Amino acid sequence: MLHLSVAVDQPSAYDAASYVALARLAERGGLDFVTLDDSFARPGPDALAVLSRVAPATTRIGLVPTVTTTHTEPFHVQAAVATLDWVSRGRAGWRLDVSTTEGEARLFGRRHAAVADALWQEAGEVADVAAKLWDSWEDDAEIRDVPTGRFIDRDKLHHVDFRGTSFSVKGPSIVPRPPQGHPVRVVDATDGQARRTAARYADVALVRAVSAGQAAAVREELRSQAAESGRDPDALRVLASLLVDLCAGEHAAEPGHGGGGPRPSPQGPLYRGGPVDLAELIATWHGQGIVDGFHLTPAEPLRDLERLVNGTVALLQHRTLFRTFYPGSTLREHLGLSRPANQYAVTKGTS
Repeated sequence: MLHLSVAVDQPSAYDAASYVALARLAERGGLDFVTLDDSFARPGPDALAVLSRVAPATTRIGLVPTVTTTHTEPFHVQAAVATLDWVSRGRAGWRLDVSTTEGEARLFGRRHAAVADALWQEAGEVADVAAKLWDSWEDDAEIRDVPTGRFIDRDKLHHVDFRGTSFSVKGPSIVPRPPQGHPVRVVDATDGQARRTAARYADVALVRAVSAGQAAAVREELRSQAAESGRDPDALRVLASLLVDLCAGEHAAEPGHGGGGPRPSPQGPLYRGGPVDLAELIATWHGQGIVDGFHLTPAEPLRDLERLVNGTVALLQHRTLFRTFYPGSTLREHLGLSRPANQYAVTKGTS
């Protein structure tokens, strides 16, 4: 199954309508999910809040904001992501990221900046405790028994007492278990410790690669590390991240693009050309098992997303390489991922 996603980042855009329009356009093309980047290092709207506004204006597409795990409280992070999953009825994900600069650290005044490896280890611990907190409510913990005045079955709430390298968290969560069980975890696995964190915790790993060989090697490394961590590597989706500039309309891709692959740019791997050659690139890499799909960032948001949906995606659908309708209602269903069992309920059932 080919998976396609797209970034809806719009520098200096603060009105919700523009994000809603892009998400609806991506949904019309049947894309798995949209992402919205965020950072403490630059001004802009809160990605999680924006996509919470997009949620009721869409019906199927997954919604994946970037959530920084550095300086933020893990308990609050998991509650916010769980809330997005509830308001979107099971379409939430979160793209884990870290903050490495001293300027970002000074915004909070709690500690100095740390090296990336330590911060990605911390991000993995946040992913771990988030899953424990989501599982702290069993799926049927809410009983809402009006005659007796009982809202929760306390036997189906579970205590969490997690201590990481830089934080500790006690539970249970204040939000019932999300519709997906665990909202989808996305990590940019291009570099260093982030790759190890992705292999152990991510459902979707994004990889910036400028050649098919490089992308295939990273995918194999991620799958191998996932297996070493005790995971099923087939439960990890690896998507190639690509900046796309479709200003050339229907003209052929520039040399070095198209079927030959993207080329490096200061913003990452770049494809510049027409929608047809981009479809060929996507079909070739996926057909050869190099990646499970693509995460595309339009150079010009509205213009390029329209050409992606009406050109590239339509061609892939015509060739029966990409779906024409959503197979279910949740992001996990779009990605072909099973709903995780509740770790506490499983333990209780086997004790």
